[in-house]
Amino acid sequence: MSAQDLLRGCVGGARPAPARGSSPAEDEEAALTGEESSAASLGPERESRLYRRRWLMLFIFSACSMSNGFMWLQYSIIGDIFARFYRTDAAAVTWLSVVYCLTYVPLVLPVMWLLDKRGLRDVVVLGSAFNCAGAWIKTGSAGPGLFYVALAGQLLCSVATVFLLSLPAKLSSLWFGLREASTACSLGVLGGQMGIAIGFLLPPILVPNVDDIEELAYYIRLMFYISAGAATVIFILVIIVFQEKPELPPTQAQAQARDIPPENYSYTASVLRLLRNRPFMLLVVSYGLNVGCFYAVSTLLNRMIIEHYPGEELNAGRIGLTIVIAGMVGSLICGIWLDRTKTYKQTTLVVYLLSLVGMLVYAFTLSLGHLWVVFVTAGVLGFFMTGYLPLGFEFAVELTFPESEGTSSGLLNCSAQIFGIIFTIGQGKIIDAWGTLAGNIFLCVFLLVGAVMTGFIKSDLRRQKANLQSEAQTERKEAADLKDGVSPPEIFKERKL
Repeated sequence: MSAQDLLRGCVGGARPAPARGSSPAEDEEAALTGEESSAASLGPERESRLYRRRWLMLFIFSACSMSNGFMWLQYSIIGDIFARFYRTDAAAVTWLSVVYCLTYVPLVLPVMWLLDKRGLRDVVVLGSAFNCAGAWIKTGSAGPGLFYVALAGQLLCSVATVFLLSLPAKLSSLWFGLREASTACSLGVLGGQMGIAIGFLLPPILVPNVDDIEELAYYIRLMFYISAGAATVIFILVIIVFQEKPELPPTQAQAQARDIPPENYSYTASVLRLLRNRPFMLLVVSYGLNVGCFYAVSTLLNRMIIEHYPGEELNAGRIGLTIVIAGMVGSLICGIWLDRTKTYKQTTLVVYLLSLVGMLVYAFTLSLGHLWVVFVTAGVLGFFMTGYLPLGFEFAVELTFPESEGTSSGLLNCSAQIFGIIFTIGQGKIIDAWGTLAGNIFLCVFLLVGAVMTGFIKSDLRRQKANLQSEAQTERKEAADLKDGVSPPEIFKERKL
């Protein structure tokens, strides 16, 4: 903590009384963290504070996203096995993943309206409930003639995605401080990526490619019961523990947002303002292009690997795991970097260009015949392409403040789902006709378009401006107090800062 931070906490006035239900440990943290100080406000009504339980809220949400992310890819990563088991073709199994994108588009705006009207907790509860229900329906689909039962279960799990996918930015804004919001958003995204990683890793291990259909049904049923049990535990945890928001806002931007009377807020007007925000709309399209490419690569990874390396289903899952693990590291590094530098546009553009480079390298090395090369290039691709996810969320919040974080994130994800459907179906058709190289070049063209669009985004960081203006006014007030003869208390002298 700097001397300036401590001076704010000492000179700006007495600390607010502890919030109802807070623990002594939380009170101590509030006293020792400069950005939690009540003095970092424009007036006595703008106290701000951080609570240790914010990490518990983030953990529960991440667990919920992890369970849902696993549901998405548990079919496609062993698509050849499920195609034989359900006596259907690879395209039908692909639709078990594509349904996630298809469901999102018509439901995103109603769900974001619900988020604004009912709040974060209710949306997380509903998302967890749909995820749990879909998981249990899928336990009844472990039979050769039950493909449509599996599709019904996936449909419910895909509805859960609509509730959960856009929440990392909202949760980080409601619970986390100015210097940690981007990191928290990255960790929230990390939960879903961890689920995708497990979805790449576990199905090839739990469901071996055996010839006997009855034995295969046993392994599939086992996988479904494990995922349903985990989803149930997480749902119970959400019901019991998860909270809407802290008693006091974590930042001055959130304090200002809370000051807006509910009757002055119109969801429809908010959406229309976002649609008229040119920098944000450029980000919406460029984000959709990048993440849509990631969805296509993830969904069709098994087909691409098996085409060049027959019988390597297990390694296809491991390559997918490599993509996601590298991406998780990239997401975390990008989030920490944003918290330190606030260089939103520059970082987003650089990561976008490196995603394009990674995709080109992956495309031209896939057919070389060396699996270790594919592992390396896939890891590089995942590091940048998945690392881009939290950058898009946080950049959108900056460009659209004080609009709802859930609404801006929802529009980003809607774009990603639309392009995900187009790219997955399009790349699949191109692979069938001309091979994997042509399919991957198809994606590279759109990544280049997205990178160019990112370069044209005007970097209007509205949330940062709101926080900086609040800090500047606070500093002027402190300077005036010192000029009037108010001296720092003894605690300031004892710290020897």
